[in-house]
Amino acid sequence: MLKLENLTKRYNTGDLALQGIDLSIPNGQVLALIGPSGAGKSTLIRCINRLVEPTNGSAILNEVNLTKLSSRALRKSRRKMGMIFQEYALVERLTVMENVLSGRLGYVGFWKSFLRRFPKKDVNEAFRLLDRVGLLEMADKRADELSGGQRQRVGICRALIQDPDLLLVDEPTASLDPKTSRQIMRLINELCQERGLTAIINIHDVLLAQMFSQRIVGLALGNIVYDGSPEGLTPEVLTKIYGEEDWSATIEKVDDEDEEV
Repeated sequence: MLKLENLTKRYNTGDLALQGIDLSIPNGQVLALIGPSGAGKSTLIRCINRLVEPTNGSAILNEVNLTKLSSRALRKSRRKMGMIFQEYALVERLTVMENVLSGRLGYVGFWKSFLRRFPKKDVNEAFRLLDRVGLLEMADKRADELSGGQRQRVGICRALIQDPDLLLVDEPTASLDPKTSRQIMRLINELCQERGLTAIINIHDVLLAQMFSQRIVGLALGNIVYDGSPEGLTPEVLTKIYGEEDWSATIEKVDDEDEEV
């Protein structure tokens, strides 16, 4: 379980990005984090794994208080927190396989990682993951030869090869077309179900959040203003999160008919 207790972030400018967030996420739940730009969604995700240092409060993963860990202990705990980035964060000159195996850097020694000598079981798992996301035949391609959707799938594999307990996903569809966005969100959802993974997905697309999450948390000005089921996103709730607008078309459900990955 992940528990956030009074998680607060104030930047040096004085801006208060998070205003005492309290949140409990049980194991295996896929949670979508929605809200306008500047609401604190990315800050919240990054405070959990301390890419951004929280000002106050705690982030507790499986009874380990991440906010109290030393640098060395934090590096070890980050093994169990897979991160999927909006801009993929791949090393363009490396192959797909090398990028996936970089997710194991926290487990192997410096020289083995420097020489790219990964254990056979790690290599086999990388092949298995690439096969699962439909990229097995691209294992030897350079990352800069891939489309946006393919790059995001490599990023998913890199996160999963860490064998994480928690998946932190920051705007995974922001640079993708609508069809690819649905495929990526479906893939993340399926992989979480297969592995019993807890996931927090920061996403701007309300409809995708409804389609591919079990729970939705809405942020506005660093505060939780909605915490409930996808079905509970009424026009009134969306107005509370985003402001006045005609939300009837935004929350209209559609059938998920795309071909599965």
